[in-house]
Amino acid sequence: MRKIAIYGKGGIGKSTTTQNTVAGLAEMGKKVMVVGCDPKADSTRLLLGGLAQKTVLDTLREEGEDVELEDIVKEGYGKTLCTESGGPEPGVGCAGRGIITSINLLEQLGAYESDDIDFAFYDVLGDVVCGGFAMPIREGKAEEIYIVVSGEMMAMYAANNICKGIVKYADAGGVRLGGLICNSRMVDNEKEMIEELAKKLGTQMLHFVPRDNMVQRAEINRKTVIDFEPTHNQADEYRTLAKKMAENTMLVIPSPLEIEELEKLLVDFGIAS
Repeated sequence: MRKIAIYGKGGIGKSTTTQNTVAGLAEMGKKVMVVGCDPKADSTRLLLGGLAQKTVLDTLREEGEDVELEDIVKEGYGKTLCTESGGPEPGVGCAGRGIITSINLLEQLGAYESDDIDFAFYDVLGDVVCGGFAMPIREGKAEEIYIVVSGEMMAMYAANNICKGIVKYADAGGVRLGGLICNSRMVDNEKEMIEELAKKLGTQMLHFVPRDNMVQRAEINRKTVIDFEPTHNQADEYRTLAKKMAENTMLVIPSPLEIEELEKLLVDFGIAS
């Protein structure tokens, strides 16, 4: 089983990209488990057809410690297994602790013991740097990291910070960077700039996902693009991304940039002066 964590700046389209990629893998016949590690609990919504899944933390609060695996894991598109960590009540407690609690409970209940699971995905909020959100890479829960990024400065800044976290835990947890996924924001020279950023980090741009309103239309209908409009070009983009991820063997310890180097990229590609 390959254990993959998808990180990225809030609002970058990380959860959407993850679910559409997972749909592509499921279409390929892969058995995939998705663990949502965002307090918003929206990491599996498109795979579950919009079902408001009860989170692990909500289940524990309502039912106590007597929880079964079927209480917190639901079957979604393509027989994917979906679970949401959830978070504390607003303004109370630490959301990062929810991730720790959830992953530990899933392990205790044997969620990862099935021999037919090919991929376990962790969808993690990437611009929060507390220890709880770093857990998938800190304790070896995830072995491969993919970062969703765009040509916007803060998305690149967040990606660079995530790379610093990978370096910190690379020796202890064995985690490696599998590449950058550019979720286009139609920034000038975006593809070329992210390819250059990847090169400087010592990794690859795994795929460039073009911007298309079909993604939003599918989301409104509570589905992935592959499920909603399987013959659309955007569905093929996610199929290609899924295939590249399934076949990827380039796993590296990245070399994070200094902020001056990031800013110089923007200048070199005509985004800033």
